[in-house]
Amino acid sequence: MASIMGLSNLAGISSGVSFPASQRRLTTGAKVGSSFKIMCTSGDGIKKVVEPDLSVNVNGLNMPNPFVIGSGPPGTNYKVMKKAFDEGWGAVIAKTVSLDAAKVINVTPRYARLRAGVNGSAKGQVIGWQNIELISDRPLETMLSEFKQLKEEYPDRILIASIMEEYNKAAWEELIDRVEQTGIDAIEVNFSCPHGMPERKMGAAVGQDCDLLEEVCGWVNAKATVPVWAKMTPNITDITQPARVSLRSGCEGIAAINTIMSVMGVNLKTLHPEPCVEGYSTPGGYSSKAVHPIALAKVMSIAQMMKNEFPNQDLSLSGIGGVETGGDAAEFILLGANTVQVCTGVMMYGYDLVSKLCDELKDFMRTHNFATIEEFRGASLQYFTTHTELVRIQQEAIKERRAIKKGLANDKDWTGDGFVKESESMVSN
Repeated sequence: MASIMGLSNLAGISSGVSFPASQRRLTTGAKVGSSFKIMCTSGDGIKKVVEPDLSVNVNGLNMPNPFVIGSGPPGTNYKVMKKAFDEGWGAVIAKTVSLDAAKVINVTPRYARLRAGVNGSAKGQVIGWQNIELISDRPLETMLSEFKQLKEEYPDRILIASIMEEYNKAAWEELIDRVEQTGIDAIEVNFSCPHGMPERKMGAAVGQDCDLLEEVCGWVNAKATVPVWAKMTPNITDITQPARVSLRSGCEGIAAINTIMSVMGVNLKTLHPEPCVEGYSTPGGYSSKAVHPIALAKVMSIAQMMKNEFPNQDLSLSGIGGVETGGDAAEFILLGANTVQVCTGVMMYGYDLVSKLCDELKDFMRTHNFATIEEFRGASLQYFTTHTELVRIQQEAIKERRAIKKGLANDKDWTGDGFVKESESMVSN
């Protein structure tokens, strides 16, 4: 079990919802344009604007904002991870490492894009992104040296190592020991890579097998001394099952979702699938804007499970999938996420995207007069229910509306204040 203190309590994700807005908000809101600015009154009676606070504390880790570089190309080496810290990202998760990088052989091209427009017009906006890229093919010693250098240069910033290994207890233990020696702040375990090396029982091959997952999580948490997040695959019928197993086996957090297994398309001129490598291809991981609704559903399910089955426990949830705006991030947080990861968005728009994300999330918070992330985290979970319950709720609402529309029951209820109006109010059902 990883040892940590002062973790963020997901069991309280909807605690703000049970209080009236006037009690939940720390200050009064003064409307400015189409949004609100948070105001407080100082001792001298002067009202001052208070900027929304984006900082979060997750599993004892202090981040200036909830935006995290997701494991992948944006965290592939020291140079780009340094750039992420310099631009202001809340945390960085490095590209997944394993003990023997020599076994990792990538191909080119490895990306394909889906664009909006007629027949996927090349001029349309990119709404889907597919990759067949494997984990880091750089020597582990090189990556570890860069982790150590980053932590020396940015001691107060959060660096998370993403790890993946074969079905071998000793290998997992060695990998954990070596990454922890660099000073990293947490570990994200990649139980979710949808392509590459399934024959070695790596990635989604573990995340889709709960018995195997339980065993590996046991190895990991018995060895780790820093917080451990388990990264979930969406390529499974019920994502709450592996999430539940991971938490019961000692993980402090869940990250969801990794990419969705996909075939991006087939070139109708050449008849070859994309991305095309010497005339051939292989199914890969689907990401970007098009997966956002699917990711929200998965995160909502996990958040509900965590709230119901792990009450009053210090657990965290990191939302991933199609985040390109502050509004996208707000949706994940409203569904219970403590942090929000971005990977494809960085590849498409650059590392300075974080500035836009922070500004837009603050705009959302001003509009609703939220001072902190915790004030609205999980606030929308209460509005999900079953279809059967939706039917009952709607039937009751219809009855109430009919009762209001019906007006007076019969002549004996007339008051004399407008006979025509009162008589017309007596409509039949």
